[in-house]
Amino acid sequence: MTEREENLLAWLHARTGESHELVPASSDASFRRYFRIHTDGTTRIVMDAPPPQEDCRPFVHIANLLHIAGMNAPRVIESDLEEGFLILSDLGSTTYLDVLKADNVDRLYGDALGALAQLQACIEPTSAGLPAYDAELLNFELSLFKDWYLQQHLGMTLDAGQEKVLAETNKLLVESALAQTQVCVHRDYHSRNLMFTDRHNPGVLDFQDAVTGPITYDLVSLLRDCYIAWPRERVEAWVQNYYQIAVESGIVNQDHVSESQFLRDFDLMGVQRHLKAIGIFARLLHRDGKDGYIDDIPRTLGYVKDVAGSYPELGEFAAFLAELKD
Repeated sequence: MTEREENLLAWLHARTGESHELVPASSDASFRRYFRIHTDGTTRIVMDAPPPQEDCRPFVHIANLLHIAGMNAPRVIESDLEEGFLILSDLGSTTYLDVLKADNVDRLYGDALGALAQLQACIEPTSAGLPAYDAELLNFELSLFKDWYLQQHLGMTLDAGQEKVLAETNKLLVESALAQTQVCVHRDYHSRNLMFTDRHNPGVLDFQDAVTGPITYDLVSLLRDCYIAWPRERVEAWVQNYYQIAVESGIVNQDHVSESQFLRDFDLMGVQRHLKAIGIFARLLHRDGKDGYIDDIPRTLGYVKDVAGSYPELGEFAAFLAELKD
């Protein structure tokens, strides 16, 4: 047992008056670790977020915002923000990814889209003090695809023409993102972070990186999930349904954003997000020694190729992707 684990157990004993065993509750791509404990006749989740790699304060802040908005997020029961220890309410162990099937996806996504509308309609991002999903951050995320997937994973050395195609593509994607309606963005709203719950479905996790950003970002995270795929026709129908929800909720002004524009924004946002995700999956393998995400790259890259092939302005990028040797 490490010194940090001993400190965590001592803290838990001091807060609960009980002795505990640290039983892993889930895996995570970050430095955070989660454990499930039994205390006072129920279960709780313990978050271990070691400083200086992690900071619990954004988690606590966003959790409070989500509760005020009426969403089902973990409650912070006990905390030591300096040490990075939290005791949270337990939303269970069944993720959306565990239960999604063709015959229940409309109902489950209906719940998730309703919760997303709450997030976007009920949290005013500026007054909430959320950082901006600005050009610098968007471009940094896009650089992960080049640095970690193309160069590190595939071993490519890009020529001037390829560099130009990437630069022009990135410029288009960033401009599209910044031109969209800006709302509260969860930033990782997908099937591994949504919990299937009997009441108030879904439970929402992993929200500590929330920002002020493009309205379609969380939508594409959900509907073009890196971990599960659905036919394009169904995805587009869900996007159209959400557009109507957003208009009726006052999130989107249909005089400024048409349904066709919203779908284009969604598609281009997906390219940005998926290029970032591919870079992160490669980085997790080559930098962090975590190989649990590398098999998700083909699905994620498939989304990018599909969208790039559908838009003339991404034609050169589609040709570039077609030449990649996996």
